[in-house]
Amino acid sequence: VFFFCTKMATASVSSTRARGNPVLLNKLESAGHTVNQALIIPHEDAVVTAGEDKSVRVWLLRESGEYWPSICQTTPSAASSLAYSGETRRLFIGFSSGAITEFSLTEDFNRMSLRRNYSAHVSRVNQIIFSLEHEWVLSVGRDKCLQWHSGESGHRLGGHQAKAWCLSLQFDAESKHIFVGDFSGMIHVLKIDENSINEVTTLKGHSGSIRSLAWDPEKRLLFSGSFDETIIVWDIGSQKGTAFELSGHLNHVRAVCYIPSSRRLLSSGDDRKLVVWNLETPKKETPAWTESDICEKCGAAFFWNIKEMWSRKKIQLNRQHHCRSCGLAACDKCSKQSSCLPSMGFEYPVRLCNDCGDKLTEEDRKTTTRFFDMKHEVLYMYYDPTKGHLLTVGSDKIVKLWDVKSIL
Repeated sequence: VFFFCTKMATASVSSTRARGNPVLLNKLESAGHTVNQALIIPHEDAVVTAGEDKSVRVWLLRESGEYWPSICQTTPSAASSLAYSGETRRLFIGFSSGAITEFSLTEDFNRMSLRRNYSAHVSRVNQIIFSLEHEWVLSVGRDKCLQWHSGESGHRLGGHQAKAWCLSLQFDAESKHIFVGDFSGMIHVLKIDENSINEVTTLKGHSGSIRSLAWDPEKRLLFSGSFDETIIVWDIGSQKGTAFELSGHLNHVRAVCYIPSSRRLLSSGDDRKLVVWNLETPKKETPAWTESDICEKCGAAFFWNIKEMWSRKKIQLNRQHHCRSCGLAACDKCSKQSSCLPSMGFEYPVRLCNDCGDKLTEEDRKTTTRFFDMKHEVLYMYYDPTKGHLLTVGSDKIVKLWDVKSIL
């Protein structure tokens, strides 16, 4: 797979977006217990949380303006993942034990009744996706497995074994492609054909575990957020192996959400920042790094090139660096400059050769990417398109609800 970095070049931004900031609407505090995942019930002022304290809570907005639980369901083990179908009010809960349980919520969200148990995994369930169109329940877990169950019968239809913990999951209902991100940094691309799951390819580009995936069904783009502090945009639709890297975080990326209506990607993680990436702006390809035994600018030998240094009768301890703009190998003397390169995906200063640095203009340094302080380390995010609300689950054991319409 050929990878190149991208970011947002200069583009006009509406005055509303330029001034807008996320508005904190509410906080949900779960009595000091860790929340693993949470979701917003579409079209409702209701939130569901899955807790490490062996509980699942449904929170409703009260007249006081606060959210209070209408349901507190005790579970046999820690609730680790959630999926919800708004059309059918079916709630799927994954547990640290590996089991998945399906419940039905009443219309007033004051009661939940058991529908079915799925014997899915033998270890923690990390993510669940329910496809109403196909009546399929897809799940991944720490047992290194993807499992595929029928939502009608509860029977297992198939699965796939990986070599590392399976941490994140996405599904394209139209093409029946499944994307599984694992602990080793690989993404497994699978396809459901008739009654089996077949592996199509493996995407390799991250050096850290992949904690979150998002999918654009129209453009057929896959977004992966990783502990290597980067996001990669994989152009699945072009079938050319093209990928764009986005570098704007200073710590682990744990969550990505894609907003199709505005072509914005939201990302967050351990650096407490919400980054809003504008995917409408032009993109530039960054060149592949060249490999050379000498500096491609001044000709100085790098420290391992003993033969060249011997012929010149001159000992040099030059390290090899690469210019992020032209990709050429350069010594330290020839790559003294640094700058952010938004059009190539670099929001923070990166090394440049002196020639490329001298050519940079202020226009080249402009960006349409925006950064916001979320005031807590974000472990998980959920976006509700019906209201333009974003939910963040923090390491501080607090769930925050934001209005993000003005930044999209």
